[in-house]
Amino acid sequence: MTDHVEPAPGGGSGSSLLRVVSYNVRAFKDDTDALRRVISTLQPDVLCLQEVPRHPFSGHRIADFAASLGLFWGGGHRGRMSTTLLTALRVDVLDSGHRNLPVRRPDEPRGYAFARLRLPGHLPITAVSVHLSLRPAERPHHAALLRRSAELGEDSPLVIAGDINETHQGNAWTELSRDLEDANGDVLTFPSSAPVKRIDAIFASPALKPVRPQIALEEADLVAATDHRPLYLDLDLGALRLPQA
Repeated sequence: MTDHVEPAPGGGSGSSLLRVVSYNVRAFKDDTDALRRVISTLQPDVLCLQEVPRHPFSGHRIADFAASLGLFWGGGHRGRMSTTLLTALRVDVLDSGHRNLPVRRPDEPRGYAFARLRLPGHLPITAVSVHLSLRPAERPHHAALLRRSAELGEDSPLVIAGDINETHQGNAWTELSRDLEDANGDVLTFPSSAPVKRIDAIFASPALKPVRPQIALEEADLVAATDHRPLYLDLDLGALRLPQA
């Protein structure tokens, strides 16, 4: 994984670069204008969100938030979980959904969102947004269930992004990074005001050649937007480009 200066995802519809951003947004409880500015600067093609509002009538808030950023939200039944995915209009979403992970009552619902998507002219990839449990004993089990899920399949490259709620030394982190590259390096993400640990990650298939871009983000907005800092990668889908007819 290397750094490069790349303020935009790829310079147009013909590009093979796909920008993936992972962000815990703390249920929009903080400065949503600052949050929008951070995300707008990052210009994601795939935005993996954790802690979006999860009450039964919160779908319109997520849809409005997506629209305000020029992104698409596919909706769907979330089972009250707080994880979802937004995509740029340049991305084709072939399939998407949300799945629950087992938790004790009355713990917060846990689960993951997935989307099988593609850039026009390229083979598909699968993207996943996940938020693991606060209980250390549950996290490896949840990670293993996710890695075995039918939605991930075995026929396309994979990106898993989210709030892991443990550092890179944890067992769930090890399970999620199996056969995938932990491509952000030692980027501290929590708390946003003065980060001291990395509990968020983006894992990507090595074939996608993940690269962390250098993007100038406003410090005041990062602190005001939510209690986590975002992670972001550019993925090179050039190896998935279909031959020209």
